[in-house]
Amino acid sequence: MGGRIIIIGFTFMTLAIVFLLGRISGSTLPPGVRPMGLMALPGQGFAAVPGQKGGQDFTGPYEVAPDWPKPLSDLPDHDGWSWGAVQGIFAESPDRIFIVQRGELPEIAPPPRRPIPEIGPSLSFPVGEAPLRNASQGPASSLPGAGGPGQDPDDIRFAWQGRLGIDARWEHTIVVVNRDGNVVEEWTQWDDMLRRPHAVYINPYDPDKHVWVVDDHSHALFKFSNDGEELVQTIGTPGEKGADATHFNRPTFLAWLPDSTLFVADGYNGTRVAKFDADGNFLMDWGQPGTPPETRPGYFNTVHGIAVDPESRRVFVSDRSNDRIQVFDENGNYLDEWPMGPQANTQFLHIGDDGSLWVSDDRTWKILKYDLEGHLLYAWGSQGAWPGGMWNVHGFSVDQEGNLYIAEVANGRAQKFVPRAGANSDFLVAKPIYSAWQ
Repeated sequence: MGGRIIIIGFTFMTLAIVFLLGRISGSTLPPGVRPMGLMALPGQGFAAVPGQKGGQDFTGPYEVAPDWPKPLSDLPDHDGWSWGAVQGIFAESPDRIFIVQRGELPEIAPPPRRPIPEIGPSLSFPVGEAPLRNASQGPASSLPGAGGPGQDPDDIRFAWQGRLGIDARWEHTIVVVNRDGNVVEEWTQWDDMLRRPHAVYINPYDPDKHVWVVDDHSHALFKFSNDGEELVQTIGTPGEKGADATHFNRPTFLAWLPDSTLFVADGYNGTRVAKFDADGNFLMDWGQPGTPPETRPGYFNTVHGIAVDPESRRVFVSDRSNDRIQVFDENGNYLDEWPMGPQANTQFLHIGDDGSLWVSDDRTWKILKYDLEGHLLYAWGSQGAWPGGMWNVHGFSVDQEGNLYIAEVANGRAQKFVPRAGANSDFLVAKPIYSAWQ
């Protein structure tokens, strides 16, 4: 009798556990995910398009837009010239996408594959999908001076050794393209002023839609009218590095709160976040130089991506050389940090209308989604020069239709990704907040 009671009790306990797990799988886990030990139904799981057979989600929930943008050689007097190191990209709308780049490079046709016995008897080049050039480095680069963290743009040791007009051209540092990839605006009037445009933005809370360009070699932020005809404001002292109310040291990226309070990641050589009011008046800064691998709160090495949560007003900062994201309140008080792993090279941060933090990583070649407590929710991406492959995604943007645009420094190109039919909307990079204009 006692044994029968034990068996009945065990049976009821098992059924209760299965019931509870079923409740968990249907209510608290992501769609299509079931607890360990329970079989997923056909079509469920982490596929970008639920129910798809096969595939590897090389481009996540997106298809690559072919032939976007169009070659620069299509422009008058540009035969033989191509995109350079594309540093930043911003979609004001599906028909007005800003691209900033470090000048133009010659078009280079892939060389025929050949053996290289002087290196090894069984080696040949090129091999597979290995990129044929790095648009950000080398003697044929469009890089006019220092590039890496800690390098001084005015140090002669890092001076560009190429020949303007032959190895590179300092033209079309800012262009605007439409949904078909055609260049529709050429802001060449600013080429002579810019030294190394690093990022481009429009403050989502600005009804006048001013265009901001961060120039890390000029140590300055430039604010233009929306049509590019007028330089409205300069923050920082162009050509002078420093770390005070009027100087930066190679700033990188920007972020705004809903009241247009501005945060500046400063930067490649600076080790701080600087805060300004809506009119560009300096308010405060925080951060100290660290020694990698730094673990102390508020110490930085390579302050790169930055994003702010409009709800909690928390500031998320990529402390890139220390393989972490640090989290602060809006006044620089340390709150948290997320270790990103020893292989990480966290480039760009974006918080959109879904309340998640989206990240691009250079060493893993992935686009990643985290909740705002640092938990990984989704990731996709592969290295390569093929359409959809990625190499050094330095910035990205999303338009009102959900199209994703990425800027690749090393591949020397921009790409457009269009949402796949039936894609899980949770896997699409969030649209920006368009509170002032939509």
